[in-house]
Amino acid sequence: MSTATMERRPAASASTEGPLNRSIDLEFYTAGEMHAGLEEAVAELIEVAAKDASCGILVTRLRPGRYTVALDESVPFGETYEAIAA
Repeated sequence: MSTATMERRPAASASTEGPLNRSIDLEFYTAGEMHAGLEEAVAELIEVAAKDASCGILVTRLRPGRYTVALDESVPFGETYEAIAA
């Protein structure tokens, strides 16, 4: 079983479509869920990043089974970086 919550932040520029998803918090209990869930979250944020082409995606492991996938301006557009929180 996995759970996922989405944190919604306002988009960088005003839009009539409403705020875009800038980060996704995920928690997994099995390796299979983790791989599929992270791939799905990255794919979702690729679509969001492509709209303004201003940043890439950062996948951060917060603790075993807990991740955040977020648009990050320090990551070049078109790239996905991984990090482990201290």
